[in-house]
Amino acid sequence: MKRIWAPWRMEYIANDKSAGCIFCVSTEPGNDREKLILYRSGFSLIMMNRYPYTNGHLMIAPYRHTADLNALSSDEMLDLFTLLRLCRNVLQKTASPQGFNIGINLGKAAGAGVDEHLHVHIVPRWNGDTNFMTVVGDVRVMPENLLNTYEKLLPGFNDAQ
Repeated sequence: MKRIWAPWRMEYIANDKSAGCIFCVSTEPGNDREKLILYRSGFSLIMMNRYPYTNGHLMIAPYRHTADLNALSSDEMLDLFTLLRLCRNVLQKTASPQGFNIGINLGKAAGAGVDEHLHVHIVPRWNGDTNFMTVVGDVRVMPENLLNTYEKLLPGFNDAQ
């Protein structure tokens, strides 16, 4: 029998969800690696998804705690999409995906896991990266540890500073 090691899924399922907002972090770098924060701009941050769909699943969020797209200033909106482009470029250079899923889930009914703080997902995709495990076992097979992915992506974001 073959076994698939995917410990992050059980952690997500079993743990109580934090009362605090994962996107509400200090604007000053501190424990960025622990929080999986790869990049900070004037208005937003880029962090890895701790429970990703695929390796390299990133999220971009404004520093300001809001769930309302209309509440974002023009500068905040431009910053979010500038960082989205940066994410796409770094992921393309580092991981060579053949496509991307990019999305914003507004509200719990739309599937937002953190519905009180707006954030954008960018998920790199490769031909053939979906398989029977997701359909049959509700399991995603991740070929690389999160911190290994973090260390591979970080230089691309450091070069952008």
